[in-house]
Amino acid sequence: MIDTFKEIQQALDASPHLLRLGRLFSETVLIEVDGQEFYLSFEKGRLDSVVEGPSRKTPWRFALRTDGEALAKFWQARPKPGFHDIFGLVKIGRGRIDGDILTLVKNLRFFKEVLALGRAIEELAA
Repeated sequence: MIDTFKEIQQALDASPHLLRLGRLFSETVLIEVDGQEFYLSFEKGRLDSVVEGPSRKTPWRFALRTDGEALAKFWQARPKPGFHDIFGLVKIGRGRIDGDILTLVKNLRFFKEVLALGRAIEELAA
């Protein structure tokens, strides 16, 4: 899982339109998969670090919590309905969003496109 986030980090660095889109986003986001925590720290749209948790000392702005199977389906090249979007995961009961929802909504397109970079990685591997 950590390798996929590192690959997303590299893909983001190679995506000028996403860097421009996220230039005002400087936050730490918690992604929890099957109870395993990953802290993604963004600085002006760049993914500065991906740190594996758990950590009670790392503050985060919002969190996406899901299970590994749902995330694997989300990262498929053509995900099925419900697995195509982070809010789709919540709607079908396979995900939960916690924390500062306003920050998520303000940066929704950027965050969703960053997570979708995992799909491009999967397409290249296939």
